[in-house]
Formats: sequence, C-alpha cells, structure tokens
Amino acid sequence: MRLKLLILCFARRVGAQPRLRGLWITVCAGIAVWGCSSPPVAPLVETRPTIVSLNPCADAILAEVAAPSQLLAISHYSHDPRASSMPLEQARRFSSTGGTVEEVLALDPDIVVAGAFLPPDTAQAFERLGIQVETFGIVSDLADNAGQVRRLAALTGQPERGEALVGRIDAALAATRHDGAEVVALLWQQGGLVPGEGTLIAELLARTGFASHSAARGLGQGAYLPLEEVLADPPQLVLAAWQERMLTHPALRSLEGVEYERLDPSLLYCGGPSVIRAVERLAEIRANVRERASTSSAPTNRGAKKVHGSVHDLDEMKENPFVLSMSKDAFSGGHVS
Repeated sequence: MRLKLLILCFARRVGAQPRLRGLWITVCAGIAVWGCSSPPVAPLVETRPTIVSLNPCADAILAEVAAPSQLLAISHYSHDPRASSMPLEQARRFSSTGGTVEEVLALDPDIVVAGAFLPPDTAQAFERLGIQVETFGIVSDLADNAGQVRRLAALTGQPERGEALVGRIDAALAATRHDGAEVVALLWQQGGLVPGEGTLIAELLARTGFASHSAARGLGQGAYLPLEEVLADPPQLVLAAWQERMLTHPALRSLEGVEYERLDPSLLYCGGPSVIRAVERLAEIRANVRERASTSSAPTNRGAKKVHGSVHDLDEMKENPFVLSMSKDAFSGGHVS
C-alpha cells in the first residue's frame, strides 16, 4: 500500500514537471522488473539422518562414524559394564534406550538400526510410523566387517568416516599379525561351547598366531566340548571367555603345560572398533605365553599333575547380558548383511 501511494504521488509531480518524465519511465521500469523477479532463494543446508541404535555391535561403529547430534540413542546394553562392546566412557556420552516402540517414537529418529533378530511386529510398527529400519547381523569375517562399517557410515551420510575406521582396523591387523609358530588354543565359551571356522573370532585368532584346538577336532560353531575330551587331549592354551566352572575343575587345573588366559566375551561377536581391541588383546596373550615359556626352567609334560599358569579372574566373571542379546545370531548361524 505504501509503495502504491509513493508511485501515485510521484506520478502527479511528473505530470506537473515534464522534465521528470524520463526519470518516471526509468523508475517504473525498475519497479516492474523488481516486481516480476523471483524471491531470493535461501542456500540449501545439508542435513544428515538421525539414528537410534538397538544393536550393541552397531553402537560402537556408529559412535565412530556418526556425528554426536545424529546418534540420538544407543542400546541399553552399551551402558552395562558387563555387556558393552565399547568403552563405557564413550558409551555414556549417548542416551540409551530399551528399544520399545514408544521409546523410539519419542526420540523421533529417521532411521532405526537393529539386530537381525528384531521382532517382525516391531519392525513393521516402526515402518508404519515412517521410520526406516536397517538390520545388521553378526559379521562372519573381516571382509564382512569392512562392509558393515561402510554400510553404517553410508547410512549416516559420512562415508569418509567409515573409510577412516576401516583404515584403523587394517593398521591394527597389520601391527598384530603373527606368522611364526602357532599356539594351540581352546576358546571356551558359556556352557562349554566353542567357536567354529567361518567366524570373525576364528579369523582373528589365526591372524594373531593361534591354531584352533576345537577346529582341529572337526567341531563347528556352537559345538559342545566336554571336559573329558579336553583332559584326554589338552591344548597349550585355554582362553576363558566366560565364567566357565569346568575351568576350575581340579583335574583340568592339574595339567602341566596348559596356560590359562581370560578373553572378554564382548570381543567375540562384534566387528568395527572391537576388532582393534580384540587383536591387541590376543597379541598380548600370545606375548604372555611366549614369555612364560621362555622363562620356564623345566620342560613341560602336558598331563602331569603339576599346576602351570593360573586362571585369571574366573571367579569374578558373571553372566554377561551382552551375549544374551547376541546369542540368537551367535549360536544359530543366522546372518543378515
């Protein structure tokens, strides 16, 4: 309205003063062009999707490849010191969720990252609410692990962070690789179960200088190895990845030449940055075994009634909820890439 009044007033003065008519024409032309021009366009701002993770293995990867503002919450397992696959101080920088539809809906993410065992009804509920659902199973080898890291990084819109993490993992693998004499090791898990070939932990053991005692006996993933068979043909090293009562059996502890070390069970199933921690721990264990062997003054005779080595912290190892969260994949052979 004010613009119209200004034009009207100016037009009257032009009519009274012919020498202003040229200026009037110029002003009118300018106003016409200005009125017909498009409004200014605001610059586009890149936005990345927000994510809620219900997968304890994906938690650790997303903490590395997503911006903090993108990762709205991680699984409650990662806040549990008995279950976390990532350092607690890192996990506690993020909110946690139990994974109910109501909790996730309140966070209003763009994407939910879940495990392969996410109930179909829950997945469908998320999708009906317009939330994208992406499922990730347990990685079976290092190539699968690199693919999972890259896929998660791509979901965040920051693939370069995924490549940086893959580079760190490759560097750790190179630094801990051992091509010399192998240590025959039995990795004993909950209930006397052993890992089979074609698992990530089996590949990490092989790369860091260990030969699988159970694989040499034809045992596959999740097979049961009774104490009697171990006593009849003991390994050089028992890796305790659980509160395994069989390890405290007097007959086993009396075997000379058998070493015992603890391996955190959270290092058995997850890829991503957990691979770095796993190979560094395995390299440490191998060095410990080599050092004890070099300082031993008497030759070993496995089967003799003399204790050699010790069980590390076995009495303190409690049932770990982390493995409960992953067990449907870990022992069923299920995998979703």
